[in-house]
Parts: sequence; C-alpha cells; structure tokens
Amino acid sequence: MLTYVFKALGDPTRRRILELLCDRDLTPTEILRELNITQPTLSHHLDILKRANLVTSEREGQFIRYSLNMGVLEMALKYIMGFLSRREDGK
Repeated sequence: MLTYVFKALGDPTRRRILELLCDRDLTPTEILRELNITQPTLSHHLDILKRANLVTSEREGQFIRYSLNMGVLEMALKYIMGFLSRREDGK
C-alpha cells in the first residue's frame, strides 16, 4: 500500500490537490478553479489518489466531494519517521 502512496505523492499536481484538500473538502469543479489542468487530467490524478487511499469521495446529489484521508498520510509519515530514526541510530 505504501508503494501506491509514495507513487501518488511523487507528482506535484497530486501534492497540490492534497494541499487544497487540507483546507476543506472540495468538488472537482472547485479543484479545477485552483489548477491549470483539464477535467480529464484531474480525473486521472484523483483516481490515482483514490487508489492510494489518500482521498475519499462522497456523492452529494449530482456532485462528488473529495476529502483528504488523514489516516493514510499519518501512516506514511510514521513510516518515514521510523526510517529516519533508524538512519540517525546508524542502522
């Protein structure tokens, strides 16, 4: 699972989407207002973020609202912190 997370985080556009979702849940239209990409490109990025479980989506009538999945981000951060602590210990 972490492989998908780190792959998803490797793209600057996907990182920007996550930054936007830190502030509040957003619809694709709201995300597009902040990015200089097409709707199909956004759909592709959101699909990768969803497969990595970094975002969740919920249908609200005819709209889909995307949310940040903090649990997965926290898991990735714990992994990185563990790696760094082993490195500092000289292991």
